[in-house]
Parts: sequence; C-alpha cells; structure tokens
Amino acid sequence: MFKHSIFSLPFIFIAMVVSANGWFGFKLLVLGILAALTARNFAMGFNRFLDRDIDALNPRTINRPNVDGRISPTSMFIFVSLNALGFVVVAYFVNDLALYLSVPILIIIGSYSYFKRFSYFAHIILGISLGLAPIAGVVAVSETIPLWSIVLSIGVMFWVAGFDLLYSLQDIEVDKKLKLHSIPSKFGVEKTMLISKVFHILTVVFWLLFVIFSDSSYFAYLAVILSAIMLSYEHYLVNKDFRKIDKAFFTVNGYLGIIFFILIVMDNIFF
Repeated sequence: MFKHSIFSLPFIFIAMVVSANGWFGFKLLVLGILAALTARNFAMGFNRFLDRDIDALNPRTINRPNVDGRISPTSMFIFVSLNALGFVVVAYFVNDLALYLSVPILIIIGSYSYFKRFSYFAHIILGISLGLAPIAGVVAVSETIPLWSIVLSIGVMFWVAGFDLLYSLQDIEVDKKLKLHSIPSKFGVEKTMLISKVFHILTVVFWLLFVIFSDSSYFAYLAVILSAIMLSYEHYLVNKDFRKIDKAFFTVNGYLGIIFFILIVMDNIFF
C-alpha cells in the first residue's frame, strides 16, 4: 500500500511547508505520514473488497490476494475498518477542523469504488481523493484553507485523473466486456489519451497558479517546469509502448511528486 502513498505524501508536505513557511514540526510530520498511510490503506482496501468479483474476471488482477483466497473478505473488512478508525484518530490529534473533515474525506475517497460502476467521472473522483492531500496538509498546520491550497489541490486532481486515464488503457477490453464505466471503454484509446493530455495541461496551469498565489519563488517555478517536462515524458512513454504504462504510472509520477517537494523545500530555505 505504501507505494501508492508516494503520490499523496509529497503534496501533503508541500502544503505543510508552504503554510508553515518552513519546518512544521516533528509531531505533524508523524501525523501526516500516518494520515496518508491510513487513508490510502482504507481506499485501496475498500476498493479491493468491493472489486473481488470484477478482479476475478480481469486477467491483470486475477492473481490478487483478494481474488485467489489468500486474504478473506472478513480480513479485508477488518483491515478497512481499522484504517478508517486510524485515520479519524490521527485527525483527532491534529486539530478540530481535521477531525470534522475526516469522515467526509473517507466518504469521498471510498466513493471511487462505486462510481466506476455507474459513472465515467470515476477518474475525477480518484483525482479528487488524492487532490484532498494538500488541503489536509494546510489544515493540519493552520486550520484554514487558503486559495493557494485549493489551486494546488485542483492541480493534483487533474494530475491523478490524467495518469489514471492512461493506466486504465490496460483494462479497456475488460471494462467493455463487464460494462464498467471508464473513459477508455467509452471513448477509445485516442480520445482517452487526448483527454489525459488536456488534464495534464490543466495540472501545469493550476500548479503555476499555486506558485503565484503562494508568493513562492524561483525553485517553485522550476518545480512546475520540471513537472511539465515529466508529464510530457509520461505521455511519450505511453504513446510509444502501452507495455510501459506501469513505468509511466509509478516511476515517472512517483519521482514527479518527490522532485516537486524537494524544490518547494529549497524555495522556502533560500527565499
């Protein structure tokens, strides 16, 4: 589950660094990591729990533990419940606003598993789920939601939705067969890739607005420029060979978040 947290953790900490104008404290560092891990464990576990029947019919997922019996439905339910409780407990130790928002956040990140059964907006819901990370980070530090955190979150939303579209290309035929609502199964490969490119252009635009609204400096602008280059490379990989989707999904996007975070930290140190 940790490898999926690499998408949200950097942006939680980006928001915390900008909100605190530097180091935000060891307590919030630990709580931020625990919040990201419990939220992601809840989301992934809940999705695997609900998708047992779907995963059993998909050659790509048929060997997952939730399908082949290595993990029982009861064990998955307990895992999901404990992580949901853990997330709320972590929010309690952060501050009152974090606690008030904890249950609505769980509802949003859990809704993705249902949306793909009836709506093509499932990709956006996944984007919103991870896009909540920066808002969670700034709430932890300041108990406010400034404009810069909103545009940063919108950028994350389009970033995640864009690369989820590319990742979903692997399941296009299965989605058609099972009548699942995904953009690739509805609009085909070319239109899906075009939509993904539009989403990633919007990502760069909103991250640029984040830099402007947060009054950040040179390293932050460099973060946006490098992100645009890496997103372009991601599309190049997928255009060239669908077998490189995993590399584009995990490797490129994982490094993107880490590099963005490092540059924001440098921006706060030197400017």
